[in-house]
Amino acid sequence: MHTHVSKRRVILLLAGLLLILTGCAGDADERPVAVPAQPDLTPAPITAGARLMPGTTWHWQLTSEIDLSLDVALYDIDLFDTPQYVIEELHNAGRIVICYFSAGSWEDWRPDAGDFPEEVIGHALQGWPGEYWLDVRQLDLLGPVMAARLDLAVEQGCDGVEPDNVDGYTYDSGFPLTYDDQLAYNIWLAEEAHARGLLILLKNDLEQVGDLLSFFDGALNEQCFQYEECELLLPFIAAGKPVFGVEYEGELQDFCPQANAWNFSWLLKNWELDAWSQPCW
Repeated sequence: MHTHVSKRRVILLLAGLLLILTGCAGDADERPVAVPAQPDLTPAPITAGARLMPGTTWHWQLTSEIDLSLDVALYDIDLFDTPQYVIEELHNAGRIVICYFSAGSWEDWRPDAGDFPEEVIGHALQGWPGEYWLDVRQLDLLGPVMAARLDLAVEQGCDGVEPDNVDGYTYDSGFPLTYDDQLAYNIWLAEEAHARGLLILLKNDLEQVGDLLSFFDGALNEQCFQYEECELLLPFIAAGKPVFGVEYEGELQDFCPQANAWNFSWLLKNWELDAWSQPCW
């Protein structure tokens, strides 16, 4: 929009500025120079759940070429393995992009595997070759690596993150992790994500939902219908935040009616987490 400014107003403004400058010139050496306040460039924390609502449709794919053709609101894809142009294409199609990485385990194939100090690497994850639990108590050592991953998520254009393996205190990690150790680490992750303007999903960790609900923008769960523990996720729905999830076994009719009744966003996937998917909606 163009704004018309009269010549008279311009002349008056210039005259006023000249008076100010000449008035200050005589005692410039006596007066302190005022330094303009620098703008705060820190990203404002997002409002929890502001962009995600219960019932949000989604696609979760961590392996193989990403299927960009699905008419869903959100894609959850791997932070390291997904080319940036894929994220750009998803954004151009109006999709929210959540980026997956493991925050509780060391994976020997990741490009930043060499950045982890040996003392934070513990026991192997059963059934997952090349993956080992991390000592989440040692934030002075582990924090910079995870902060760099969050920075990468911002650089790649991710709208949010899905940190995996954030329940190591319930496993034989090789470290004496406690409930409070895990809680402190997970809250740190959420606050660091929000400080960068990123959404963050709570992955599994059902026992801590009550304590973490206010810090996370939604939840992502695996197999809660199979293990009959999905009701632990209902506080997210009550708070107006989405609950995403998958089952790897059974048929849609085994869990979809209840998932839809609770307004969960549920999928049937295979263990490879490739493009194949059957949604409840």
